[in-house]
Amino acid sequence: MHGVMGKPPGAAKDSIATSRVVLLMLVLMTGVAPISLYMLVPALPVLATTFGRDISVAQMTVSLYMVGIALSQLIMGPLSDKFGRRPVLLAGLGLMVIAGVGSVFAETLPQLIAARFFQALGGASGMVISRAIIRDLYPRERVGAMISLVVAALMIAQMVSPLTGGLLETAFGWRAILYLITAASLSIAIFIAVALPETRRDRADSPSFRGDLGKLMQSRAFVGYMLCQVLASQIIFAFAGGGPYIVVTQMGRSSAEYGAWFASTGFAYLVGNLLCVRFAPRHSLERLIWFGLALQLGGSFLNLTWSFAGLNQAPLWLFGTQMIVMVGNAFVMANSAAGAISIRPEAAGTASGAMGFLQQGIGALISQFGAYLGGHSASTLPLTSALFAISVACACSMIFIVPRRNVVVSEELIEQAEEDEAGIM
Repeated sequence: MHGVMGKPPGAAKDSIATSRVVLLMLVLMTGVAPISLYMLVPALPVLATTFGRDISVAQMTVSLYMVGIALSQLIMGPLSDKFGRRPVLLAGLGLMVIAGVGSVFAETLPQLIAARFFQALGGASGMVISRAIIRDLYPRERVGAMISLVVAALMIAQMVSPLTGGLLETAFGWRAILYLITAASLSIAIFIAVALPETRRDRADSPSFRGDLGKLMQSRAFVGYMLCQVLASQIIFAFAGGGPYIVVTQMGRSSAEYGAWFASTGFAYLVGNLLCVRFAPRHSLERLIWFGLALQLGGSFLNLTWSFAGLNQAPLWLFGTQMIVMVGNAFVMANSAAGAISIRPEAAGTASGAMGFLQQGIGALISQFGAYLGGHSASTLPLTSALFAISVACACSMIFIVPRRNVVVSEELIEQAEEDEAGIM
């Protein structure tokens, strides 16, 4: 692992960034919240039966958990800019542990739902702060590769988390899942407390969230990169929302077959992140984004073409082409996120939080929209049209909003010069 910034506090940064421990910490802090979400999903029918409630009420342990993830990113990111990465992260993980204990001893479903919300609110701090820590430690051109590396390692764990939850519920009951989540979050909190030094730059002025966000929103580059990342993520939400209805209802296949086909797109996303890590040292961040956008547009256009031709009534055509989209999606998401949090490195937490909040918040709506298109249509055309439209919008954010690279560099140099001048005065 190379390319680490060698500036003060150099000793602490160099020691952590040259070790594989940093990758393990980033994966753990990023994954504890989403893995905890997926682990409980197989037990939802059992929860509804145990508490004598409708499955839609049990589903709130998932839906409100996602709300907690979205709110956490908006809150924890700016707090980490103001008070430091380490204390805010430890506070968030501490809240997750406390909420985990509450979930273990929950006697009613509403109590469990509330505990799960606070689990997400605390645990998702790692999702937003991990991106800020990567920006603290690495130069701009290395950030996208590091995000991809973390995502690649995380996806392996996410793929097995539903299976782990199902096995635990079958063998020991659904509360065993909550015991494991609580123990894991406590272990991660202790590991972070022992191994993670503070990485945030010193900020004597301690700007407010409004001030940081205001300066970020005045930058065309930030707005463009953020929109590019958020729109790219909506491709995943829309396809995940509509896919089950298309495969099961329209194509007449089993839910198990849908799960196998959907796993292929997850594998393609994993491959895309690994390729991004490989190509990043030799190519600029912008070039990697454009490469990903080309794959997204090309794949989504092919899917739209198959829909017009009627070929998408077979899973191979739909998911085979979607795998191309997902490889490109990995390039776009990682590198546009890197671009967004690099506009003002001292406000990386705020940038990461705003981006994550929009991604999750809009994603909840787009997922419902995708489900509507898949469940109320007789063909794949409405969904594939929506995916192509999102891909076009994603490319437009780079074409029409993000300035050319030399302009972005000039803006960064001007801001740095102003900060240096202010420091001297």
